[in-house]
Amino acid sequence: MTHTLLELLTLQFENAFEKAGFDRDLGAVVVSNRPDIGQFQCNGAMPGAKRHGKSPRDIAQAVLDVLENKNRFEKLELAGPGFINITLTDAFLTEITSKLIDDPRQGLPKKENPVKTVVDYGGPNVAKEMHIGHLRTAIIGEAIKRLYRFVGDDVIGDVHLGDWGTQMGMLIEAVRKTNPTLPYFDENFAGEYPKESPVTVADLGKLYPEASGLCKTDETEAEKARLATAELQNGRAGYRALWQHFVSVSVAALKRDYADIGVEFDLWNGEASAHAFIEPSLKKIDNAGLSYISDGALIADITPPAGKEECAPILLRKADGAVLYGTTDVATIYERVEHMGTEKMIYVVDHRQSFHFYQVFDISKRSGIAPNVDFKHVGYGTVNGDDGKPFKTRSGGTMRLRDLIDMADAAALKRMDESNIGQFEDGEKQEIAHKVGMAAIKFADLVNNPTSNYIFDIEKFSQFEGKTGPYILYSGVRIKSVLRKAAEQGLKAGDLTAPTTEAERALMLLMTKLPREMKAAYDQYSPNYLCEFMYDLCGAYGRFYNDCHIMTEADTAKQASWLRLCEMTLAQIELISSIVGLEIPERM
Repeated sequence: MTHTLLELLTLQFENAFEKAGFDRDLGAVVVSNRPDIGQFQCNGAMPGAKRHGKSPRDIAQAVLDVLENKNRFEKLELAGPGFINITLTDAFLTEITSKLIDDPRQGLPKKENPVKTVVDYGGPNVAKEMHIGHLRTAIIGEAIKRLYRFVGDDVIGDVHLGDWGTQMGMLIEAVRKTNPTLPYFDENFAGEYPKESPVTVADLGKLYPEASGLCKTDETEAEKARLATAELQNGRAGYRALWQHFVSVSVAALKRDYADIGVEFDLWNGEASAHAFIEPSLKKIDNAGLSYISDGALIADITPPAGKEECAPILLRKADGAVLYGTTDVATIYERVEHMGTEKMIYVVDHRQSFHFYQVFDISKRSGIAPNVDFKHVGYGTVNGDDGKPFKTRSGGTMRLRDLIDMADAAALKRMDESNIGQFEDGEKQEIAHKVGMAAIKFADLVNNPTSNYIFDIEKFSQFEGKTGPYILYSGVRIKSVLRKAAEQGLKAGDLTAPTTEAERALMLLMTKLPREMKAAYDQYSPNYLCEFMYDLCGAYGRFYNDCHIMTEADTAKQASWLRLCEMTLAQIELISSIVGLEIPERM
């Protein structure tokens, strides 16, 4: 088994603590928060003092006395009450960094025991256009899916469509009004239903708001929609065939929009997919003695959260027999456990749904539906405007996702023109602008902790300077340009040599830390660790490029080493970009 640099140093100090007669777990090595006095630290002597009844300085000194392989260290300093400050030799740093050359995993060992994981994200509704509210779940969920897959888990991304609620009954009734002679409405029809949909996605986009508005003001129409929904869910053939058209045309449009933002799903399941598992899951809850009838409705009590004495029950079936989101979510969990063998489920959904998922996870575990499943709700914050409220269009409406994409592309084109970046054919320029626009949106979102709200400012996000997606892309393109120029001059990358400048040393040291950031992002479900690291890496490369004049260096071995550092930096930027969903052009 290979070890990351931090794991290697920790193992070395764990052995020393044990050899000196102290607990091994005290030997953890961390990145120093004072790089001016050391690159790493071991602070185990302080907690060790309480366990072993000795002063922390005496413990630290005893550890240093028995520490092996001291030739790895330029400096080992006992400081303060018992901190051990650690600085590596340039030779050891070069040896460790060299191991990253041509390593597609960049020092991160692949997980030995993959976990069967479903990442549930997206959640668009059939017949409704996606809007800015769908942005964060798509971007964060896709990054988490890709990260978990890279680490080594067996991961499936599920869009979890909203395709089975009352809005389906509304649409059925809306189509009946416009085209009542269609065979879907003839209960005695025994032929084959049309293969072509009688409605387009544009038709649905017009019909749904009209039907929804009508049902809010006309109880008779609302009752028709509820009846149509019930008949659909109970299997009426014509309604099922018409519903399938609704889903098919909607999914085709959704796939186009998701493709534009670089999001892909393995499963296009929806609430309807779980319908067959509602009764088995409710039976499981009943057999566990958790459900009961209250005012005609089927409910189940929920374990109160820590610090609370009571908690609202989960409503599983209304008095009229209808089921709710909680019911279909529990049924979906049942399906994933029984038919997919899922061990972990990650839900990337608005943080305002946190109590809903608390209820669903609690009843699923206690009923035996998913007793051993590891559940996680990654609740994200909102995308706000300058006023601190959810971002709207200028007219005050909810911004369509398609309009947001167009806005980002336009802002990217404007920045490219202002910066006088490159000379391109129109087609290539548009393609690059789209990559820059998507980088602007995605990086601005992912560099924040998922739980945080943030202000949407496309002018700021699209700048080529500062902590932005376009800056990351430009840094990658600049490295590609250096490597192309070197190749044109017949120059090749070679073995790494010991660093001769602080900028070179800092870049090498930073590259060894990527596995730590990968693990942090994985453990915390937070791609922002990777975005922050990538920004730091681009900055470190910029300082290295300014201090080390690659193309004019007379020492060929040093020049070859620097070219290798260029390749390695680009490899890390491209790896992280592939996880968080950025595409680096060949040129800009």
